[in-house]
Amino acid sequence: MSAVASYGSPSRDDFAALLDESYGKNEAFEGTVVKGIIVAIEKDVAVIDLGLKTEGRVAMKEFTNNGRDELPGVGDEVEVYLERIENALGEAVISRDKARREESWVKLEKAFERQEKVEGIIFNQVKGGFTVDLDGAMAFLPRSQVDIRPVRDVAPLMGVPQPFQILKMDRRRGNIVVSRRTVLEESRAEQRHEIVANLEEGQVIDGTVKNITDYGAFVDLGGIDGLLHVTDIAWRRVNHPTEVLSIGQTVRVKIIKINHETHRISLGMKQLLDDPWQGIEAKYPIEMKLTGRVTNITDYGAFVELEPGIEGLIHVSEMSWTKKNVHPGKIVATSQEVEVQVLEVDAVKRRISLGLKQTLSNPWESFAERFPVGTEVEGEVKNKTEFGLFIGLDGDVDGMVHLSDLDWNRPGEQVIDDYKKGDVVKAQVLDVDVEKERISLGIKQLAGDPFVARVGEEGGELRKNAIVTCEVTDVKEGGIDVSIVGTDLTAFIKRSDLARDRNDQRSERFAVGEKVDARITLFDRKARKVSVSIKALEMAEEKEAIANFGSADSGASLGDILGAALRARTEGEKK
Repeated sequence: MSAVASYGSPSRDDFAALLDESYGKNEAFEGTVVKGIIVAIEKDVAVIDLGLKTEGRVAMKEFTNNGRDELPGVGDEVEVYLERIENALGEAVISRDKARREESWVKLEKAFERQEKVEGIIFNQVKGGFTVDLDGAMAFLPRSQVDIRPVRDVAPLMGVPQPFQILKMDRRRGNIVVSRRTVLEESRAEQRHEIVANLEEGQVIDGTVKNITDYGAFVDLGGIDGLLHVTDIAWRRVNHPTEVLSIGQTVRVKIIKINHETHRISLGMKQLLDDPWQGIEAKYPIEMKLTGRVTNITDYGAFVELEPGIEGLIHVSEMSWTKKNVHPGKIVATSQEVEVQVLEVDAVKRRISLGLKQTLSNPWESFAERFPVGTEVEGEVKNKTEFGLFIGLDGDVDGMVHLSDLDWNRPGEQVIDDYKKGDVVKAQVLDVDVEKERISLGIKQLAGDPFVARVGEEGGELRKNAIVTCEVTDVKEGGIDVSIVGTDLTAFIKRSDLARDRNDQRSERFAVGEKVDARITLFDRKARKVSVSIKALEMAEEKEAIANFGSADSGASLGDILGAALRARTEGEKK
């Protein structure tokens, strides 16, 4: 007996509950991938039985996967994505593309976790990059991640299956970012490592110039680049690599250094040639004069090529005898042929010091020969300083007139104001120091020394200890001013030198115009100074009298002795 017979016919409520229970179970499959059987193909549309008391339809083109998969037939089992159990027509809403996308996401997430590469196809260009099909899942390829170097034409890469590296995934937002550049860099690194492992320092190898920069050229050694620095192209100076190399040129190079960590390779061409610096000291001895070509000019000097690969430096201090603060470019020019002299050779540091001025006559030596000490010269005032005047002289040299050599009588600080820049003056050569490159001049010497004029070239009778007659010109508390009779010289006799006895050392004893005898105690021609003393004369006379007329020990008094000396002196004057 049936359940209906046993329990009676089901009510409308019971049927609704059974229907809801059945529909609820089926609803749980929505949003998942389910399996179904193709029961019919109608006009490029497959009718699929999902086993849920419902059927759905999928366009046949969704099964081709852009032509990569074969079309299924009636009776084949397929996987589809169930979006909804039933639409308005009572059919299930299903999609093969979305099913494939779900499958791809599962595979891609596993590949992303394991950092594995995935295969995809670039099929569309969008803003900032490209769209990549990763077997149903769409990913974004930024333009910067397409290649190691910027790609101008991406057409050859479109529609071609190739590996990519997943950089970022967001399942909730459906975002995937991939990189082709990462794959290429990894492949390149493996290739570089393999190539570097087969190279050795000192090895000679052929390469192709791939790129040229200001500092050198990159040479392709067959999958890896090496740097040929501009200083290693040739032994001679190369200002820019394009002087010797061109892109695409095949060159033979020597591996100088290999960095196995960074895979950087340093190359050299000049190392394949003989070193021109070998035995350089014997080839270019000190003081040797030769001709070279100026190759480069800097602030500190000029480089001169003596032969291919050998250059010397003319320091700015060795360029001119007289031009001290001039840029080398104002003395020599690039490519100019110049005569130089070898000053120093350092084979270890590969340096040769050259001199340009040494090939020319020393203007100070020439001046000394033409204008010996005492010669009168003429020149223009080039500069005024706190210590004197600089005069421009023949031979493009300067001489200096010190403040003390401007005038005999007035201080130099006052006299220098009488001169201005540009004045043409005459002077006398006082000294020429060739080694120190100095010429000393004097202006006051042209007028003659008034001191000599007053006392005579040899000083006449004026000398130390000589007795002179002086005329008092002024009486002061501390002494008296006097003039030496017969000369233009003046002196000051201080109080302590006015007399031998302290009681007589009073300046008021003397009157202006009075004449007195005194003894010269100082006669300095260089300092131009004369000192006289009455006391010194009295003491000298006393000493002489004692020597000639007896001593105090003989019983005669000092007055007797001096009296006798005075009488003798008076009698002598009468005769």
